[in-house]
Amino acid sequence: MESARSQTRIQQADLWPQITAGSTLERSRTPADLSPSGKVMAANTVQASVQARWELDLWGRVHNLEASALARWLASDEARRAVALTVVAEVAHTWLLGRDLDERIALARRTTASRRDSARIARRRYEVGAAPRLDMTQADTLLGQAESAVIALEQRRDETLHALALLVGRPVEDTVVPLSALDAVVVRDLPPGVPSDLLEQRPDIRAAESRLRAAEADIGVARAAFFPRIALTGSMGTASAALDGLFSPGSGAWTLAESILTPVFDAGRLHGALSDAKAQRAAAVADYERTVQGAFRDVADALAARHWLGRQVEAQNRTLAALTERARLSDLRYRNGAAPHLEVLEAQRDLFAIEQTLIETRRARLSSEVTLFTALGGGPDAPSAPPTPVFETPTGTTP
Repeated sequence: MESARSQTRIQQADLWPQITAGSTLERSRTPADLSPSGKVMAANTVQASVQARWELDLWGRVHNLEASALARWLASDEARRAVALTVVAEVAHTWLLGRDLDERIALARRTTASRRDSARIARRRYEVGAAPRLDMTQADTLLGQAESAVIALEQRRDETLHALALLVGRPVEDTVVPLSALDAVVVRDLPPGVPSDLLEQRPDIRAAESRLRAAEADIGVARAAFFPRIALTGSMGTASAALDGLFSPGSGAWTLAESILTPVFDAGRLHGALSDAKAQRAAAVADYERTVQGAFRDVADALAARHWLGRQVEAQNRTLAALTERARLSDLRYRNGAAPHLEVLEAQRDLFAIEQTLIETRRARLSSEVTLFTALGGGPDAPSAPPTPVFETPTGTTP
């Protein structure tokens, strides 16, 4: 972005006269046989002058170059904003994954404690001859699975914390926040007409629009190359044969010149440049259309994920309530001798699975809000106007 900004300043400088100052000190000697007087001649020349050159931009070549550079600067600034938006989204996704793993670890630990008690009871019942050995081994198997799940989840949580620290640039405090507590903060209704506002705030669309403006300006540059380039050149200063007479009265000197450079024959080079500029504009138009279509698709996909993941959370909550009751009744039937221990183990296994799935789905729903935030170019509250360009004026001050 800084490079594009510097190129814009370079092109803007061509709109103004280029003024330089210089001085020369020259001493020459002419042999006698070449001198008009037949004698050796020695001469000194001291000169100080200020030169100025300015191209008359009658056909818009310089202005179009400046407009093209400005549009490319704005495009790179939007690319910078897109990168920042991507980093924000990645931080949010990674943080939500950390909260997901926190809840799943807590659930796995509670399940491990419960299964440890069940395994202890099953072992005791086997030892007193009140239950077969199969019940004890099945309870030990479920306990081992829960302990293994805790270890795997803790490894993933550490890896997630490392990834989050890399994204943020420093270690992040591991704050435990339930995902259910985030629903009221993150999930909210969108105002009508938000998808149509994409054209005003998505950085990729703004960048594509700026590239299209640059391509239009490049056509103007290519067309202006067919016309003469007119430049005014002048200098003003003093000249003398001695240094002490450099600023004496009557030592002033000046020149004023006009140069015209017009193409006569270039073997089709200018026509080729114009055709290439038009082709680049056609590509920029296609890129702009593709970017707009992709933006609307991103929003549609994010809205669909937001809706259907919300429906999944509701369905899984109902399933969780049913499986919780099933596990309670199975345990009650087993304790009263009306059901085998396998029925209890299956109910506990299914309950643990739906609890894990519900946490993952709730996190996916919150992540879909982050995806929608990104698809909307920073959400409905993002600024809709591009940044105002700041240039250095010819005097060196910044307005």
